[in-house]
Amino acid sequence: MKIHKGDTVQVIAGKDKGRTGKVLRALPKTLQLIVEGVHVRKKHQRAQKKGQKGQVIDKTHPIHVSNVMLIDPKTNKPTRLKVKVKDGKKVRISKKSGAVI
Repeated sequence: MKIHKGDTVQVIAGKDKGRTGKVLRALPKTLQLIVEGVHVRKKHQRAQKKGQKGQVIDKTHPIHVSNVMLIDPKTNKPTRLKVKVKDGKKVRISKKSGAVI
């Protein structure tokens, strides 16, 4: 998976199309990402202790990696990535600007 935790991405498909956010967590086994402020759902939570009230909380759900594109830090536009080996290490390179990410 070419997108990692901490990257800024833009949603390109689905209900949240056009939104941008930071990747909070990457789930490589299922090819999904948890992106800040994207795919937020309401969850009704019961009271945990006696005397406490139940509540409705907003929970961020995973989104498939194919529905997002990485934002190029140089141009602030969505871009695809390519991976090259430089000095024995894999490096992610933006296809739009050619900058190392």
